[in-house]
Amino acid sequence: MQEGLFSSGSGRHQPLAARMRPRGLTDYVGQPHLVGEGKPLRRAVEENQLHSMILWGPPGVGKTTFARLLAEQTSAYFETLSAVAAGVKDIRNAVDAARERLEMNGQETLLFVDEVHRFNKSQQDAFLPHIEEGTVIFVGATTENPSFELNSALLSRTRVYVLRDLEEADLVALLRRALEAEDGLNQAVSVSDEVLGMMARAADGDARRALNSLEVGADLARDEGGEKPVIDEAVLGEVLQTSLRRFDKGGDVFYDQISALHKSVRGSDPDAALYWMCRMLDGGCDPLYIARRLVRIASEDIGNADPRALSLGMEGWQVQERLGSPEGELTLAQVVTYLALAPKSIGVYRAFNECMALVRKDQDRPVPVHLRNAPTKLMKEQGYGAEYRYAHDEPEAFAAGESYMPEALHGTRFYEPEPRGLEQKLAEKRAYLDRLNAASDRQRYPEGNNN
Repeated sequence: MQEGLFSSGSGRHQPLAARMRPRGLTDYVGQPHLVGEGKPLRRAVEENQLHSMILWGPPGVGKTTFARLLAEQTSAYFETLSAVAAGVKDIRNAVDAARERLEMNGQETLLFVDEVHRFNKSQQDAFLPHIEEGTVIFVGATTENPSFELNSALLSRTRVYVLRDLEEADLVALLRRALEAEDGLNQAVSVSDEVLGMMARAADGDARRALNSLEVGADLARDEGGEKPVIDEAVLGEVLQTSLRRFDKGGDVFYDQISALHKSVRGSDPDAALYWMCRMLDGGCDPLYIARRLVRIASEDIGNADPRALSLGMEGWQVQERLGSPEGELTLAQVVTYLALAPKSIGVYRAFNECMALVRKDQDRPVPVHLRNAPTKLMKEQGYGAEYRYAHDEPEAFAAGESYMPEALHGTRFYEPEPRGLEQKLAEKRAYLDRLNAASDRQRYPEGNNN
């Protein structure tokens, strides 16, 4: 069965994913928001009014296939460059060929640039005059956010279209078509709807991965004495055992998932926080990165409402370092669920940001004389520290009426405890100290700022 399935002829030496490329927009799977009836790109193709564009989306959603379809549907010549290997000279050669084509027979060229975000600024700038002159229809594909990775000049001359992950139903339909198509598996193996669904879910929105799994599964299909070998759950398990979830450690998927984890903790949802943490771990994220982020969250979103959160975060980080994976990851689960359910406060976070903002814009104010150190005789003669009040010698170890700010900033407040968790007690303590200050007859700056 295997020899006939992948024998040469009819293009069957090609990978299944290549053989199943759609022949037209009606065969294209997914992206109904772009190619559905009446949608912008569908109309552009039907009216033969293509324009330069950026296709932004995760791997395996059909960016290259879609660009090739655009060229075929509009009779444009399809020229492709990969930003991984190409340079300015390659760009120049492609543009020269496109200009010759246009002048000789009026044929337009769709210049497809894969992974366009890998081009540097000068390489991206090399396209600009040719896009403006209409020498090429520029189509760039990227998995990275164009706002950060592409020049504003290039973005201003193109339209950005977002391609989304394929839905499970889209992938199942694609797999079923691959099973039945003559240039696919041509009904050489049998797969239940349940296993196809499992295969689609494991593909994580990636059509190429789904088709590759089906192709490998066909190699491993079990001959159970029926008419066809069968891809069952056991076979699928063998196919998937070495596969990794899609996880771009430096791109949008990475930052989207850590953002979801942080916001789930902030929103006090331990289940969602645990889910996103497990998604990241399953995708290959370094557990120590997650540990560091949890420590940050403990200070930013919980702070003094529950100081134990910071200690627990640090302990979880240490356990992960000492035990490694997978043993240490259970401790991270303990930390993330505790942080999610801990009382929340951004009192410290807000105070720090406000104080830093003031310090950066304010003048350099000298330390008040009564707070200065006086290790030498000259400094003592200058009055350094002379009027300092040692708090431990005062009632309740508090020098009521004293000020530790520069005089111009006396009374300025940054930290306001919030009425949650331990911070509620801190707020009560601060209010009590404020009353002692107000009642004191030893005010450092009686006419000063009392904000």
